[in-house]
Amino acid sequence: MTDKNSSDCCTGPGLMPMEQAMALMQQQVNVVVKTEKVSVEDALDRVLAEDVYSEINVPPADNSAMDGYAFRAEDKAFADNLKLIGKSMAGHPFDGQVNQGECVRIMTGAQVPVGADTVMMQENTHADGDSIKILTWPEQGNSIRRAGEDVKQGDKVMPKGTRLSPVDLGLIASLGLAQIHVFKKIKVAVMASGDELVRAGGQLPAGGIYESNSLVTLSVLKRLNVETRDMGIVADNMDDTIAAFKEAMSWADVLITSGGVSVGDADYIKDVLEQLGSIGFWKLAIKPGKPFAFGELSNDGSDHCQFFGLPGNPVSATVTLHRLVLPVLKMMQGEVLKESFVFKIPIKQAVKRKAGRLEFQRATLNKNEAGEYEVDLFRSQSSGVLSSMSESNGYVIIDEDVEQVEAKESVNFMPFGCFIGRQ
Repeated sequence: MTDKNSSDCCTGPGLMPMEQAMALMQQQVNVVVKTEKVSVEDALDRVLAEDVYSEINVPPADNSAMDGYAFRAEDKAFADNLKLIGKSMAGHPFDGQVNQGECVRIMTGAQVPVGADTVMMQENTHADGDSIKILTWPEQGNSIRRAGEDVKQGDKVMPKGTRLSPVDLGLIASLGLAQIHVFKKIKVAVMASGDELVRAGGQLPAGGIYESNSLVTLSVLKRLNVETRDMGIVADNMDDTIAAFKEAMSWADVLITSGGVSVGDADYIKDVLEQLGSIGFWKLAIKPGKPFAFGELSNDGSDHCQFFGLPGNPVSATVTLHRLVLPVLKMMQGEVLKESFVFKIPIKQAVKRKAGRLEFQRATLNKNEAGEYEVDLFRSQSSGVLSSMSESNGYVIIDEDVEQVEAKESVNFMPFGCFIGRQ
């Protein structure tokens, strides 16, 4: 991997490093504080507003891990003829006591009877009426799941700030909790800017293109489980842009736009943002995604919302949405952020590029003919080729000071994950 001197690592003035931009956004956004109680069934992908503690043991009693027979381990002398005295089924425990030389037929998940301390699977036994022969004598405690083995009474099961997965909900339900406190949903408005844009299904005029950034953004937000409002396509003029921004301010906590943040004559987003609020930054040292804007919209009243301006090119918009906006929205929801997984994987082909910006090249993690993992870059890294995102499963991340990567060299590979990748 060939590096360029760090003092030269800038493609132009005013480009903020991504790490600095992330820190600035996380410092300036407002984290939701209002909470609500919801049913566990409705809590998928919501964020916990309090720690969850268990009031019970899970499982609540010793139970069998196998279908078989429960008995006392010390009764090895009776291995050839344990007397069957009853059965214990899941939800229908044996209500007596196992004494010397006795056993109880037991099913998986059934409570272990009083007096028994061992279970042997039925495959290692032989039944002759009420006489049970143990073919292989086990150690005491064999095939028994102890009370509290999963969760003990009083344990903190899940911390505040957890985004609830399907398995998390199952664990909460196993504690007997039907409702939990979560942070209220944030409200996010989405709009696209550009006279050339046409929604799918419409008639495409000369010079027009079908708008896709809003659909990508709204789909990601759907997985994030926030309230959304699709504000459609706003024409490239000052009056319409101001009206759309004011409408967003009156309802949303966040406004996400795409397009209109470059330096073209018809790009009004930056000017309107300066007029109705403030700009935190609007150029980043990343590729794709340099013309990304962040700021705040506010007025003299109570209307206030954060602003994220995505580039117009679809790959640039998707990368900045994923790597910049999404983590900040998670934090605004009250989620405790976790570091993204990055793996060192050999790259199939060499890379030569101009140093100066942190780059997210689209690639696919595959196994080669030797059965070894490697990453294969997509055929085009153009910021206008959205298929480079659809047909890849992660990014090769190239540091800003790197000019060249050799074939077979290990690189940083980050999987897309569930929000923009296939699940």
